[in-house]
Amino acid sequence: MDNQFTEEELEALTWMMRMTAENPWYGFISYLVVVLLTIVVFNLGFARELPVLKKAVVYALLVIGSFVMWFLEFAFGAPIIAVLIISGIVLGMYRFRLHKHRKEKE
Repeated sequence: MDNQFTEEELEALTWMMRMTAENPWYGFISYLVVVLLTIVVFNLGFARELPVLKKAVVYALLVIGSFVMWFLEFAFGAPIIAVLIISGIVLGMYRFRLHKHRKEKE
């Protein structure tokens, strides 16, 4: 880490800002994690079969919207990544139980 921040200044930053100050790639990697988790949650809970062009528009908007969520986590320390992980787990359990229920019904 470059000694461009004092210990007091580092303590005032959010955890992601501290990590990004140590290595700038962490900010980009965390953005990619937010994008991937957003796509997983969308597919588990809300995706419908769409034509290719509409699907491309939806995913492009997800990528743009993920930047807003990443910024909330980066600047304010909002637990966006944790919430997306929990949402993915809950929606995954729901889809699994729905699949199991439909299979038993047949």
